[in-house]
Amino acid sequence: VHFIDAATGERTRPDFVTGDIIKGSVSLDPNGYPQLYFVSRDNKLRILALDRNAPTELWALDAYVVPAVWNNDWDGNPSIVNDVLFEGGENSWFFAVKLNRRYVYDASAGKELVQVQPQILAKVPGYDDALFEHVGDRNVSIENSVALFDDRVYFGNSGGRILGLDITRLDEGLAPTVFDFWVGEDVDASIVIDDEGMLYVAIELERRTSRAGEIGQLVKLNPYVEVGDSYTSTSPVVWSVEVPAASSDDDGGIWATPALHGDYLYVATHPGELLAVNRHSGEVTFRDTLGWHAWSSPVVADGRLVVTTCSGGLRFYSLADPARPSLERAASLDSGACIESTPALHQGRLYVGARDGYIYGLGD
Repeated sequence: VHFIDAATGERTRPDFVTGDIIKGSVSLDPNGYPQLYFVSRDNKLRILALDRNAPTELWALDAYVVPAVWNNDWDGNPSIVNDVLFEGGENSWFFAVKLNRRYVYDASAGKELVQVQPQILAKVPGYDDALFEHVGDRNVSIENSVALFDDRVYFGNSGGRILGLDITRLDEGLAPTVFDFWVGEDVDASIVIDDEGMLYVAIELERRTSRAGEIGQLVKLNPYVEVGDSYTSTSPVVWSVEVPAASSDDDGGIWATPALHGDYLYVATHPGELLAVNRHSGEVTFRDTLGWHAWSSPVVADGRLVVTTCSGGLRFYSLADPARPSLERAASLDSGACIESTPALHQGRLYVGARDGYIYGLGD
């Protein structure tokens, strides 16, 4: 984990080294505690303290604390709400962890330092035997970041199961399922939720199950309706959009998380299109070509849509007409390296990591 001055690119703290790659985004504490939350493929979900001379590990959770079904990696970045950390892992389990954040006086430092005393409130498998039967394998990892709305948390897994859990009874060790729906294919992108609690789910197209043909690859779900049999029912589906493969030897669907802005979703697809979709009707009102392997999630800021591509391109669209974005400006990295990460926008600058091994800070 690197700590970098955004203006200069210089290191501000010593690096914190783990035992393997880090794919997920890091999370800073939302309530101002000097803590960083992140995950690594060395099996660990970690909490670092940032109020010491060097980043210091306060706690780590090993993926094998439960019987891992698929892998020991963690991809999604942790979410922290009301002192509870929510995270899903490639071990195919969801965790809710009470952090018990506090400050404790440290005599050697001569001041109070942040501490945690984590307690696992709930751990829930994202799979069941019926899921294994329907997908035909055990690749059912949770690779997206969980999404929260009111008293529910939602996530999907690579077996195509979308789960919603009630989080009001976590102090009792309970997180009962309140929504369970199978979309038939891998869901890596994070679920997007609107102000009415409706779910927008971006789905890959790899296994080519019959369910994928029935459900589509971009789907709006109403999680408050009666589902019935989650493997055959379509009652939660409000609308869907198909994203077929460009050729028979490639995959279709969506890996990037859509951007929800007003009445529209902006979606980058693996076959290489940018779509604008009306969130009420599901009508595709705009298409543009991004190029194959568009995995970077679009971002909206200051009335503009920012999209990066696998050819090192950066595109800036005006949303004066949100149904039909218009390209204002395009640029590219000198290396032309593929960009899969989501850009971060802050104070007029764009920060993004690329496959050439660099993180870039870009501005006017």
